[in-house]
Amino acid sequence: MRFFLTILLLFSLFSSVNGQVTATTKKETILQSTIVNGDTIPHIELKEIAILPPRSFKNRFEERQYWRLVYNLKKVHPYSKLVSVTVRQVDGKLGALKTDKERRKFIKSMEDSLWKKYEGDMREMTITQGKLLFKLIDRETTNSTYYWIDSYRGSVSAFFWQGMARLFGTNLKSKYDPKGEDKLIEQIVTYIEKGYI
Repeated sequence: MRFFLTILLLFSLFSSVNGQVTATTKKETILQSTIVNGDTIPHIELKEIAILPPRSFKNRFEERQYWRLVYNLKKVHPYSKLVSVTVRQVDGKLGALKTDKERRKFIKSMEDSLWKKYEGDMREMTITQGKLLFKLIDRETTNSTYYWIDSYRGSVSAFFWQGMARLFGTNLKSKYDPKGEDKLIEQIVTYIEKGYI
C-alpha cells in the first residue's frame, strides 16, 4: 500500500510539473499568408540550408592543415568582428570631438579599456592567429591594420608596429584577397558565419 501511494504521489508531482512547463512555455505564432483567387496561402520563412560536398584531401597532412586553419579562424573571427564594431564606434565619436587633444585623449582611453579587457586573449594568440586576424580585420573593415594604426596612433607608431610585424614574418599592409590567395579563408569564414562548421 505504501509503495502504491509513493508511486501515485510521484506521478501526481510529475504531471503537475509537466503541466506547469507546458503552460509557461506556450508561444503563439501568427502565420503570415496571402490570398490568391480566394485561397489563403500560408507563408513560412525557412532558414537557408546548404548542402556541402564532402571535402577531399590529398593526404592526412593536408587534412590536418585544413582543420588547423578552421580552428584558428574560429578563434580569431570574433575579434575581427569586434574590431569592425569598435572602429565604427570610435569613428562616430571622433567626428563629434572638436580638438586634437580631445581626440588623442579619447583614443588613449579606448585603447586602455580594450587592452584591459582583451590583453589576456591577445597574448595567448599564436603568430599564425595574429596573421589571420590582420587579414580578417581588412576583410571586415576594408582597410588594413596598418591603415587603422596610422589613422589612430600616427605614422610613427604605424611604422614601428609594421617593423615588429615584419620581424614575425607578417605585413600589416597586406590586403585581403577573397578570390585569390585567401579563397580558402573566405570559404571557411563564410561557413563559420552561417554556422556550418
